[in-house]
Amino acid sequence: MVKCHEIIILDTAVWTGYMLDFSYTSDYYYDVEVQQSRDGFQISLIKKKFSKIFVNKNTTSDKLYQPHWEDATGYGIVDHGELIAVIETWAEEWSNRLRVTELWIHERFRRQGIGTELMNIAKKQALEEKRRAIILETQSCNLNAIAFYLSQGFQFIGCDTCCYSNKDIERKEVRIEMGYIINETS
Repeated sequence: MVKCHEIIILDTAVWTGYMLDFSYTSDYYYDVEVQQSRDGFQISLIKKKFSKIFVNKNTTSDKLYQPHWEDATGYGIVDHGELIAVIETWAEEWSNRLRVTELWIHERFRRQGIGTELMNIAKKQALEEKRRAIILETQSCNLNAIAFYLSQGFQFIGCDTCCYSNKDIERKEVRIEMGYIINETS
């Protein structure tokens, strides 16, 4: 576990618009199936192997401090002027939840405990702000991210089958919403 780097609040004047490279590969995906009957809906997510390795080339790069996340807060690790890890959070006031809008770690620094440290900051923030949950999105084909979030206590809370395109199910890249419940009495 890397503990030699300090996590700081990222100054919006410096980091607004900073591009994050979310490219990744995956051998597996969760196959999302939605069945409708006259009695309701049934949704299943079944882990399956891609016929060839899936490559997400990050065609829609994310940026820090995007205008639609007004008043977001970014916490990161900067090493010699280079951003090596970040978590950005945004208070969803109407539902009293904290949304993790970005969680990114440079691939050289993955699997060293930095993701856990960053997620702990979001959990602490949610507790201090008396939020009822933390929510985030990932993709049905990003099994490493899903496994990490599950290890952090998150659970599946929903999906959006046409978020990225009108063929998300066919492309095996469905938006998955995950949540971490802070206070079940709220």
